[in-house]
Amino acid sequence: MSTPMHPSPSTTGRSPGTPVNGLRVQARRLSQRVRGAGRVLHDVSFDVDPGRLTVIAGSSGAGKTILLQTLAGLRAPAEGAVLHAGVRPGPPGPEFGFVPQEDIIHRELPLRRTLVYAAGLRLPPGTPAETVTANVDRVLDTLGLSHRAGTPVRALSGGERKRASIAVELLTRPRVLFLDEPTSGLDPVTGAALLRTLRALAEDGTTVVLTTHVLADLLRCDQVVFLSPGGEIAFAGEPDALCGAFGVGTVEEVYAAVADGVRAERAAPEEVHPPESTSPSPRAARVGAVRQWGLLTRRGTALLLHNRLSVAVLAGSPVMIVAMFAVLFRSGAFDPAAPDPGSSAMIMFWIAFGAFFFGLTYGLLQICTELPVLRREWLAGLRIGPYIASKLTTMLPVLALADALLLVVLRALDRLPSAGWGTYGSLFMSSVLASAAALALGLLASAAVSEPGQATLMLPLLCFPQVLFSGAFVPVPRMTGAGEAVSWAMTNRWAFEALGSGVGLESLWRAGGSPLGPPLLASYGDSFGHPAARGWLILAGFALLFMAVTWTVLVRKCRQGAAPGRRGHPARPARQGGHAHGE
Repeated sequence: MSTPMHPSPSTTGRSPGTPVNGLRVQARRLSQRVRGAGRVLHDVSFDVDPGRLTVIAGSSGAGKTILLQTLAGLRAPAEGAVLHAGVRPGPPGPEFGFVPQEDIIHRELPLRRTLVYAAGLRLPPGTPAETVTANVDRVLDTLGLSHRAGTPVRALSGGERKRASIAVELLTRPRVLFLDEPTSGLDPVTGAALLRTLRALAEDGTTVVLTTHVLADLLRCDQVVFLSPGGEIAFAGEPDALCGAFGVGTVEEVYAAVADGVRAERAAPEEVHPPESTSPSPRAARVGAVRQWGLLTRRGTALLLHNRLSVAVLAGSPVMIVAMFAVLFRSGAFDPAAPDPGSSAMIMFWIAFGAFFFGLTYGLLQICTELPVLRREWLAGLRIGPYIASKLTTMLPVLALADALLLVVLRALDRLPSAGWGTYGSLFMSSVLASAAALALGLLASAAVSEPGQATLMLPLLCFPQVLFSGAFVPVPRMTGAGEAVSWAMTNRWAFEALGSGVGLESLWRAGGSPLGPPLLASYGDSFGHPAARGWLILAGFALLFMAVTWTVLVRKCRQGAAPGRRGHPARPARQGGHAHGE
C-alpha cells in the first residue's frame, strides 16, 4: 500500500502563508447520559485548536464515541455546552465531516464513480460536472488513492477503504473532521500510514478529532484527551507529557493508572459564555428532492448491475418459477371445452406467489446492507422519501420484466388460456402490483432489521402466511373468523383474486362442464366475483402503506444511529425557522 504524501498547496487549495482554516471546538463542563447506561460523561472540558490532530483515548466503555458525537453536534449534551468557532453548532453543514466506524461508501462500484455519486448528493445543486470531477481528483490525490480510482471499493485494502470513506467527507472541504476509531482493525503499518494522512490534513488546516484504542496513535497526535472509566478527563495535553503526568514509563501503564483512579493535574480551560443562537455561517443549498431521486436511481441501477449475486437472483428467480410451472401442471388447464378447475386455480395462485416472491426477494437486502451509508448521507442532506422512491423505481422495471416473461412463457407452454390483450393486460397489471406491494414489504423488513442475516431469516417468515392465508388452499369463506381476518392483511390474497377475476375463472368453471366446477365455485364464494380493479386498488394501498412505514422506520433509525440525543431521544438540531434537516 502506498503511503499518502503531505497534501500540497495545489491539491488542497491553500498556498504558503494562508491562515489555518480549521474550526476551533470547545467543550465546557459536558455531561452526557444514555438510556440504559446512565451517566457516561461527567464535567468534560477541553479545547481543540484549529488545524490540530486530537486523539480521544480511554478504556472500553469510557465514552469515547459518545464524546466524539457530542463534540460533532450529533448529540445534545445533557449538561454543559459544545462550541464551534465560539457558537453552538447548528445542523451539520459543508464545514463538517464525520466518519463512523463502518464504511460509508458502497463496495460494488469503482472508487472514482462512488465518489462522483457522493459528490452529486453533497455539493450544491448546479455544480458543473467539471467541478465535481476536479473535487474527486483532488481528494483522491490528497489521500494517495489516485492509482486506485478505477478499482472496485470491495477490492481495496482495509486502510484504503477507510481513506475512501474519508475522501467522501473531504469532497466539501470541511473545516473539522471527526473520525470514530479509524485505525481499528488495521495492521500497525497501515494504521500508521492512515495517521500520517490525518496529520497531513491537520497541518494543512483541517481540525481533526478521532477516537482510538490503538496505543501507538496517542504518540502521533498533537493533543491527547484521556477519559477515565467514569467518563471524566484523566488527562488532556500533549502526548509527550502523557506518561510523565502519571509517573509511568509506557502508554500501557497509563491505562492501568487511570483504571486505578489516578488523575493528572491540569489547568482548567477558561470559562466562556456561549450565545444561545447557533452558528450563523450560511448553509449550502441542498440538492432538490427530484434530483436526489434521479441520482439515487442511477446509482442504485449501477450497484445492482455490478453485484453478481443480485444479477444471479434477478435472472434465476423467474427461471426457477417457470421451471416449477412446467413440472407441476399439465397443459390445457384453461381449455374451454374441458377445463381443469383445480389446476387453473393453482396456476393463478402460483403466478400471484411468484410475483410476491420476486418482489420480496429483491427488496429484502436493499436497505440493511447500506444503512451506515444512508445514515451519513442523511446527515449530509439526503431525504428519506427520494431514497425509498429510488428503490422502487430501480427495482420495479426489473420486476415488471420478470412478470411479463413469466406470463409469456406460461402462455407459450399452454399453461394459460388463449385470450386477448385485455385479459393479459389485466394479468400483467395484477402481477406487477403484487410485485410492487411485495417489494415495499421487503423494503420495510430490510429497514426494520439490523443486519443482512436477519433479513434472510425474514424470507420464510413472510412467505408462509402469504401461502396459507391467500385463500387458494383454504378458500376464504371456509376459514375461521380469525383466519379470514388475517387473510385481509395478505397481499397474496388480493393478487390471487385479481388474477382469477382477470382470467375469468367463474365463467370458465360454469361453462366448462367439469363436475369439479360447481363445488369449487361454492367453496370460493364471491372471491372471483369482483372486478380485478378492486384487487389493484388494495395492492396499491398496501404498497403505499408499506413505504410510509418504511419512511418512518428509516427516519427513526437515522436519528437514533447518527444523532441520538439526551436520555436516548433524537437530538438532531432543527433548522431555524423550518423542519429538521434532511427528512
